[in-house]
Amino acid sequence: MKDCLQLQGDKMLTLQYLPYGEIEQLPSEERVSKILAIVKKNRIVLLEGKLERAEETELIKQTMESINDHFKGIELGAIDPAQKENAAILAKIRKSMVSMLMGNRQGMTIIGPASIVKQIKQDPEKIQVFTDVKRR
Repeated sequence: MKDCLQLQGDKMLTLQYLPYGEIEQLPSEERVSKILAIVKKNRIVLLEGKLERAEETELIKQTMESINDHFKGIELGAIDPAQKENAAILAKIRKSMVSMLMGNRQGMTIIGPASIVKQIKQDPEKIQVFTDVKRR
């Protein structure tokens, strides 16, 4: 499923939602390749849940290997409501158990092409994406 926001001129900002279930059964390297393929189409990926640390590392590695005149890299940010500093200990334990059973479905990860996403600011309660789409 994807959504488009119409900007001035004929430029489109495309957000593509990627449900965790769509990548859950894929090996880590294929998950990363699938995400990177979407981002290379100048789409911002809204991923349900979070990538593992090793997957983030692999995503950055593959990105660095792919940089050229047309692909400038990625910006990445994740938010996890379970990491709020003021969350109760019992709630953290419950969410940890759910995470063990269901995988990394908690939170959201945003990955976008660096040519469009200029900055991602995040804290435990919100995530902000700053874009720069050139107008004609």
